[in-house]
Amino acid sequence: MNRFLNKAIFALALLLVGTGMAHARDQVKVTGSSTVFPFSSYVAEELGATTKFAAPVVESTGSGGGHKLFGAGMGANTPDIANSSRRMKDSEFEAAAKNGVVDITEAKIGFDGIAIAQSKDNAPMSITLEELAMAVAADVLVDGKIVPNPYKMWNEINPQLPARKIVFYGPPTSSGTRDAFEEMVVEKVCGKIEGYEKGYKSIRQDSAYVPAGENDNLIVQKLAKDKDAFGIFGYSFLEENADSIQGTAINGVTPNPESVSSGKYPISRSLYFYIKNAHYDAIPGLKEYVELFMSDKMIGKEGLLKTIGLIPLPADELAKVRENVLSKKKLALDELKKK
Repeated sequence: MNRFLNKAIFALALLLVGTGMAHARDQVKVTGSSTVFPFSSYVAEELGATTKFAAPVVESTGSGGGHKLFGAGMGANTPDIANSSRRMKDSEFEAAAKNGVVDITEAKIGFDGIAIAQSKDNAPMSITLEELAMAVAADVLVDGKIVPNPYKMWNEINPQLPARKIVFYGPPTSSGTRDAFEEMVVEKVCGKIEGYEKGYKSIRQDSAYVPAGENDNLIVQKLAKDKDAFGIFGYSFLEENADSIQGTAINGVTPNPESVSSGKYPISRSLYFYIKNAHYDAIPGLKEYVELFMSDKMIGKEGLLKTIGLIPLPADELAKVRENVLSKKKLALDELKKK
């Protein structure tokens, strides 16, 4: 019954946005995370090159922006898939449900680390997670009091660190990378401080942290010009640009495939995409795109996406995820609340 209703809702949505829309879009539409963007684009190009289907259109809007568009409703004028560099939020799931998007499948595709990178012209640097939080948090503990972040230089946080200006080029508030960074760095460190209950996830808004948009390649370019600066982005961009930038060790652990997949690197996360199941019957190539993405060819142990920075899931976990995705397992709110 639910499947019938979903099809009916989708068909009605197609009619509402104009007659003939069921055939007006012959390409899969994907939106969301800038971190997942290169992986999703690779699969899209492969689908277009090796099948009768047109290559899907992939847009980089940030995880938050992608979920907003994905959950706005049903129909050919809405995305089929939302890429996300974090798990879907409860609020996003509930907003989508209110707009009739009630049958969603979650696809976990692999791991990624959030790299803190700098120009390769600089000396290597190693910092603790606490020092990183003290550099980026909006408010910090100084002499027993919580105050607006006063630190301008790294050696003010720790005299053993270089006398170097604190500058970060990082993701904007719409980015899943920023959500994950705030949770795994600022919240993890500052949330332990007594009296820090309010605002402990906030990143400073002065010139020490510059939101640099959803194009991580632009951050890489800025690091070549500003030698004081650090960039915050997904590990895949560090690997792609290893000739010009280097990762910073956090708690003595440098970001690499082994440290990220094992969780030893402190800022490691999982990557996802979300599928609007009711679109399968109306959008040509959606089924084939999802099947290709979930194949060993793409995300297996030696999959093609590994060559551009994706860190594969363990074989047993991948098998379970693939089974859920290909059977169109419906995501439930209770599952998200377990995270």
